[in-house]
Amino acid sequence: MATQRVALHGRTDERIESLLSARLFLEPQLAGGRLYFISSLSGHLSLFAMDADGGVPEPLLPPQIALQNPELIGGHSFAVLPELERILLMIDRDGDENYRPFLIPLEGGFPEPLAGDRFEGYRSHLVDVDEDAAIAYLAAESRDEALIYGMRCNIATGDVDELHSSTYGAIPVAWSSDHSRVILQDEYLMGDGILYEVGNGERKILHGTPLEEREDGREYPRSGFRSPRVTSSDGGLLLVTTLYEDTGSPAYLPLDGGELEPVTVEGAQHVGVGELERLQYLHGDRFAAVYNIDGCSWVYDASFDEGTRTLSLERAVIGEGGLADGMVHGLDLDEESGQFAASFCTATMPTQLYVIGDDVAARTRERALGLPPQLLSAGEDASFESHDGLRVSARLYLPSAELDYDGPRPLVYYIHGGPQGQERPNFAWFSMPLIQILALEGFAVFVPNVRGSTGYGLEYTRRVDRDWGGQDRLDHVHAMTQVLPKDERIDVERAGVIGRSYGGYMTLTLAGRHPELWRAAVDMFGPYDLFTFLERIPATWKPYFALALGDPEKDHDFITDRSPKTHVSNISAPLFVIQGKNDPRVVEQESHDLVDQLRGDGKDVSYLVFEDEGHDVLKLPNRVRCYDAITSFFSEHLSP
Repeated sequence: MATQRVALHGRTDERIESLLSARLFLEPQLAGGRLYFISSLSGHLSLFAMDADGGVPEPLLPPQIALQNPELIGGHSFAVLPELERILLMIDRDGDENYRPFLIPLEGGFPEPLAGDRFEGYRSHLVDVDEDAAIAYLAAESRDEALIYGMRCNIATGDVDELHSSTYGAIPVAWSSDHSRVILQDEYLMGDGILYEVGNGERKILHGTPLEEREDGREYPRSGFRSPRVTSSDGGLLLVTTLYEDTGSPAYLPLDGGELEPVTVEGAQHVGVGELERLQYLHGDRFAAVYNIDGCSWVYDASFDEGTRTLSLERAVIGEGGLADGMVHGLDLDEESGQFAASFCTATMPTQLYVIGDDVAARTRERALGLPPQLLSAGEDASFESHDGLRVSARLYLPSAELDYDGPRPLVYYIHGGPQGQERPNFAWFSMPLIQILALEGFAVFVPNVRGSTGYGLEYTRRVDRDWGGQDRLDHVHAMTQVLPKDERIDVERAGVIGRSYGGYMTLTLAGRHPELWRAAVDMFGPYDLFTFLERIPATWKPYFALALGDPEKDHDFITDRSPKTHVSNISAPLFVIQGKNDPRVVEQESHDLVDQLRGDGKDVSYLVFEDEGHDVLKLPNRVRCYDAITSFFSEHLSP
């Protein structure tokens, strides 16, 4: 059912199409003088290539095949393999997230499945590729049982080795130079897991305590391990950990015995609140150190000295000059030319492709057609102290002064998904163009990263574990009742709330438990009944959610209380529900049940389902329709 359209300024459709006319350019890889990347040039995400010096992008896939948003895919979207004259890429069906690995020629063509039907029936993720050896490592989730398989595949021959399987991962995260040793990782909750090897059927723990060996009532430190890599000597692992700094720092773990050791970092130029996001392997002892500072990307070209345990940040590739105050969407080093390829965007600039050598050369000039940059909102820091004194990072996007809006602006309160996610100056993600459209239409948009968000250290992120809709909900209530009313530029009496995924869950929770705060609410694929949500998610996800949310039997009362279903009868504001038919995370029936209950209670609810989308809205006609429907809904219900 489509939502009712209302008359706005007369420019809304044009503004939406102008903003979305800026195509996405993501995840570039540079090889053989060619630049390969994912783009929405065809109206949906697909794979393209062009000469590294610039030129007309060439499609590499048939037009009917749509790729998934790289931020949802859980691994690499593709890998260019010049020696094999092939490209390895991950494809699902219209957002169902049942990814399989396929191969196409370097010049493009119709995808052929890697290893025949070996990955049929799995939801697979491309963890990493050794391009020189033409070996791919994948994590393959069973679609029938709660098991994840670590796989190694010879791309040239299609031979597949099953390394290990585990309820909590068996993710192949690192390997020795000859591939005789493979390091696997299980993760129970975010930052809480183990590293191990498997030999002769036996598991050898390198770090951490397996869940089944833990004592009740005892606290086990969360290592926060991420991006491990076997060093060039094959003697140890370089990785990021939260054991020394909650916001992440590099460390070294000897592979043949010995304790974890801190690694000294030299040459950092950034300042601000954030964390070391990852170390991306480049070549030899060379890494890209990727920092998330106040939501913005800093990327350094770094070298690791294994003998002195020192990581030297030698050059800021991203974070300064024209590549500042935004977010990187893929970085790749071409060893032959010594150049980097990067995708970068800000809150007001769409994603652009760059080739970075001695200087920075833009290869695209995407812009919102007919919308001068000064009409867009860069946002301002709106961080606040919450009800218990905890600092909560937030941004406030107000309409540009050049738009000549008078008086306090109606408020749209925007909640990110996850819950362990972060809203950033990210023009590639669904939210930022929507935020800009709303600001253009005269709304103030408040975007908090409440407790449980990533980007501010592991302790902050952990605060939502087994507390869905608890203290994070109170952060939102505190902002609405104690912080935002003090800003004379905002009219909190005309407030609407919107969220996607966990943000949709929180939207339903806030609209049901605090109905006095809202005049309108938009739920995009948010869990409604936590019991049916836990039943309907993929089998491999259920062990994690039993730890992160709760067990449906043991924690029945808690889950009942935290389920939006328990409180939706209190919703008084009009509600708009948006859903993708192919969504495997929050299945369409979940939103359907919500709409049926509310309509049965006589509530004002509209429902919009996209038949060819999953846990996102990616195709251009769908995005235009979706953004227009949301803007129309808020304009109708938040007007004076």
